[in-house]
Amino acid sequence: MDKIFVFGSNEAGRHGAGAAKRAREAYGAKHGRGWGLQGKSFAIPTKDGKLKTLPLNKIVLYVNSFKEFAKINPDTFYVTRIGCGLAGYKDREIAPLFKDSPLNCIFPEVWRGYLGNEYQYYTENI
Repeated sequence: MDKIFVFGSNEAGRHGAGAAKRAREAYGAKHGRGWGLQGKSFAIPTKDGKLKTLPLNKIVLYVNSFKEFAKINPDTFYVTRIGCGLAGYKDREIAPLFKDSPLNCIFPEVWRGYLGNEYQYYTENI
């Protein structure tokens, strides 16, 4: 089983800043691919192809597809605070989208209050 870095991206797959840049430099994210498994990373779009923030109702569709993928994949998914950096959302808006995630998903400690104690959390930089 691999450790997969889950990051917020844009639909154009321009991984030039924030966690997306880290995913490209350290985890194999591919330029031009804004969604899905890439190397040891998984992109979830929070911005469109023109780098405008996506509405929550569109982000939730991507998050739900990710959760389905994680359910059938034995890897461990370290979910970053997608959408809470450059996309401008608050943790309280994004974290609840990940409720009902499979237990192979590990979340930032700051999301514990939104997701509860049934999940694992990380505090260190991943």
